[in-house]
Amino acid sequence: MPKSSNWVADNNIEIFYKHWGAMKADIINPFLSSVANVLSTMAMLEVSPGKPSIKNDNISRGDISGIIGMTTDTINGSMAITFPANVVFEIVNRMLGEQVNEINETVTDLVGELTNMVVGGAKGQLEESGYDIGMATPVVVTGKDHEVIHKGQGQNILMPFNSEPGAFYVEVCFDG
Repeated sequence: MPKSSNWVADNNIEIFYKHWGAMKADIINPFLSSVANVLSTMAMLEVSPGKPSIKNDNISRGDISGIIGMTTDTINGSMAITFPANVVFEIVNRMLGEQVNEINETVTDLVGELTNMVVGGAKGQLEESGYDIGMATPVVVTGKDHEVIHKGQGQNILMPFNSEPGAFYVEVCFDG
């Protein structure tokens, strides 16, 4: 579990501050720390962040994505978490004790619930900072090279995470 509320800075991801400024990092940081917290707590899976970048296309970096829209009085946006099949299969095994080898209803339900938990954790952190976040219902999209379309009109920030079973990706996009 992250030791402080400034998970981005604690993990030496200065690129956020250099390229997107403190406000953008303050909005994105809770999503990243929530991913680490949810997977550590629910799947006993430790994750470490990679180097963030701007994502300039809508093509997923995996086989299944949970996407959820969010709004405040001043900004709109969305978050997606995308897993390659082998990574999500290991998460299913760790969380449910089930061995799966195809993306089925169990896998899609779990990705939807993980997306909800991550955004719910981030929402709590953001509300402590004065943001009042409204959340939509997550949508799960599957398939090779599926598209991830975000609600926000800002830059789409792609954060790779490394884990024992492999890499997975978090995308966050907000207006402004």
